[in-house]
Amino acid sequence: MKVSGFTFIRNAVLYDYPVVEAITSILPLCDEFIVAIGSSGDTTYDLIRKIPSDKIRIINTVWDDTLRTGGRVFALETNKAFKEIAKDSTWAFYIQGDEVVHEKYLPEIQKEMIRYKGATEVEGLLFNYFHFFGSYDYIGDSRRWYRREVRILRNLPGISSYRDAQGFRLNQRKLNVKKINASIYHYGWVKSPAIQQLKQRNFNRYWHPDEWINEKVPVVNDFDYSSIDSLKHFNGSHPAVMKERIRSMNWEFACDPTKKKFGLLHRVLHGIERTTGWRIGEYRNYRVI
Repeated sequence: MKVSGFTFIRNAVLYDYPVVEAITSILPLCDEFIVAIGSSGDTTYDLIRKIPSDKIRIINTVWDDTLRTGGRVFALETNKAFKEIAKDSTWAFYIQGDEVVHEKYLPEIQKEMIRYKGATEVEGLLFNYFHFFGSYDYIGDSRRWYRREVRILRNLPGISSYRDAQGFRLNQRKLNVKKINASIYHYGWVKSPAIQQLKQRNFNRYWHPDEWINEKVPVVNDFDYSSIDSLKHFNGSHPAVMKERIRSMNWEFACDPTKKKFGLLHRVLHGIERTTGWRIGEYRNYRVI
């Protein structure tokens, strides 16, 4: 069984992406790792090049900055990396630049890839998610956060990244997947308030015109973390590769997780989900078999 890892990244240093941690967290499971690096205004290329592994292969790409609808450019860059993986790989392990896998899950992930290696009806493996917000101590628990997504794909012709690169499709249909007991730790909302604000203005360029950004994402020094609707305290451990990043956190974040900012409908839906585990109307970009 051969496994190829892949990701895309641009301006990782400028926007403080934990991309090195992301790559190294799954590198033990991969026989090769493709990194598509978009032309950057910082030292992203050197950052990736210095990862001490001969499994990593860098491809240089140019982003189409004229695409400003639906985050489509992220899917296109994902596809560039995916097309470079070895043809004889059974599985392709996708990780985004702000996602990390805890080392405790590696044996389980390995076991499931072996288990479904010959089960060609299984086109992907579905992971749970922890979405950290504001600091490494809190995770989002409202409906605004997706609960699961496919991160391991069978290496099949016709698979491509879908919409804004959150998930994948096979010839434009949903993948048939198996849910596994492993989680992705998503750290995209854990940055200093100044860098988070800078990232938000840039990030939204791939969804909205400048007029929308200037109205909705004002030019201010710090991101307003207090606008979040609902958080809960995270009681688990973080991946070992995140240890130094967590230690060097240099901003304060205060939160009262008992206070929820919900309208009546969302309060009812949140209560139902918390009690039963059922998320009414949940969007699923996959089909669990």
